[in-house]
Amino acid sequence: MDISIFVNMIKSTYNVIGLMSGTSLDGIDLVYATFSFKEKWSFKINDVENQSYNKHWKQDLGNLVNNTKEELKHIDEAYTAYLAKVINGFIKDNHIVDIDAVCSHGHTALHQPHLKLTYQIGNLPKLATLLNQLVVCDFRVQDVELGGQGAPLVPIGDKLLFSDYDYCINLGGFANISTEIDNERIAYDICPVNIVLNHYVKSIGLEYDDKGSLSASGDVNTVLLEALNELAFYKKPPPKSLGLEWVQENILPLIDKHERNLHNILRTFVEHIVIQIANSISGKPQSSVLITGGGAYHLFLMERIRELSGNDIIVPSNEIVEFKEALIFGFLGVLKLRDEINCLQSVTGAAKSHSSGKVYMP
Repeated sequence: MDISIFVNMIKSTYNVIGLMSGTSLDGIDLVYATFSFKEKWSFKINDVENQSYNKHWKQDLGNLVNNTKEELKHIDEAYTAYLAKVINGFIKDNHIVDIDAVCSHGHTALHQPHLKLTYQIGNLPKLATLLNQLVVCDFRVQDVELGGQGAPLVPIGDKLLFSDYDYCINLGGFANISTEIDNERIAYDICPVNIVLNHYVKSIGLEYDDKGSLSASGDVNTVLLEALNELAFYKKPPPKSLGLEWVQENILPLIDKHERNLHNILRTFVEHIVIQIANSISGKPQSSVLITGGGAYHLFLMERIRELSGNDIIVPSNEIVEFKEALIFGFLGVLKLRDEINCLQSVTGAAKSHSSGKVYMP
């Protein structure tokens, strides 16, 4: 049962498990964290884990956009049960006892906010029953119903937990950015990153381009690069967000039309990413830029961002690089339990800022 309207859990300290599964399909990120409020918010990461997907789940999750609604419902049931198994294993392995809530993003199956449609699997009420824990989840739906993009959701965490940085950029399946402009948090998806790079290295049996060595060995296809940079999305003002469908319709056909050499594809797409990121952080010269997500380990990409932007590019501890999004989804759940804003109108374009998510009792 969704008890959102009844929950208003105000206290100074919360122990929660946060979960994130992204479009790059690198697995489920789990964080057990403590959030404390004393004049401002602070956090402590207690335990972390990444649960890699097996071949079966990678195939199913990578193909979600091609399923019927009925097929998605069956996958949703199975994925919710799978999430419960992973979370219960995490709790047991780390001997976690004190849990106020499990706060889960689920996994995006469909994201078409212009059609008032977003669907994250793994957010069924039975998750709370299988865990025997209070669950906060399904953070995107309400925002889309209010006319918003339903994404990105992380910027409220950037604003309240990582305010020391001028920009926060996450390099996951997509690059997304958040920053403060005129005392208002602005955030949006910049461009695809790992969702494209990983797609192409799979052709030679690799999961990812380790440290960017393959990308560094290629040549830039200037015709392809120009075509990528001319895509209409990059000229749109925020709020704006990207999804797998957009990549399949716009990016992959364009690359396949212009280039066959794998190394050149990777090198050209890295340059495309770098140009789009540099454009996004050009408004505040000599600013501090916090970089997280798997892309932070792509050393060639990071080198090019530093060269082209000229800003202070900061890569934090591995725990924050890899688990920042899961950490912030835990924080979104805390804000929901307090009935406080966790979804910003200035970021998503919704009719109003609001406290988003569903709360399920076991």
